[in-house]
Amino acid sequence: MTPETANVFVGKLGDILEKAIGKPLGYAINWGRLWSLWPVHIETACCSVEFGAASSPRYDVERFGIIEAFGSLRQCDLVVVQGTITRKMAPRLRLVYDQMPEPKYVIAMGACAITGGLYFDSYNVLPGIDGILPVDVYVPGCPPRPETLIQGCILLQEKIKRMKARTIV
Repeated sequence: MTPETANVFVGKLGDILEKAIGKPLGYAINWGRLWSLWPVHIETACCSVEFGAASSPRYDVERFGIIEAFGSLRQCDLVVVQGTITRKMAPRLRLVYDQMPEPKYVIAMGACAITGGLYFDSYNVLPGIDGILPVDVYVPGCPPRPETLIQGCILLQEKIKRMKARTIV
């Protein structure tokens, strides 16, 4: 066996392993991601009360995989932006997002985070956070009910389920 034929054999073996193990492994990785979302709360308005209500025993978002207790930003993978974001807060919100590990997800909750809300014509309020962060799910309402937030979390989980898991090289 020459080195050239050995390289071809190793290459084909790698392809076979990628096809045999890659898809089930990607499924397992995404399953772990979608059932252990650790949120960072950017709470600036009345939507935070509704998020607290969603965390109560009546709605219990933990059964949907959203863990309420977290250690630091470097352990969280979900940003839930609730309320009005001003131009002065925007760089700090981006800093919070940049400190999180990959993969990271963003939920814009409420009319203020999506479009600026009641303050859309103000000089210092952002007309939605999608200009500074890539938003995955929009949860409409002013303020949105806990059921709507749970529906947004389920939509995010479906999006994570459809994602292709990255392989570490």
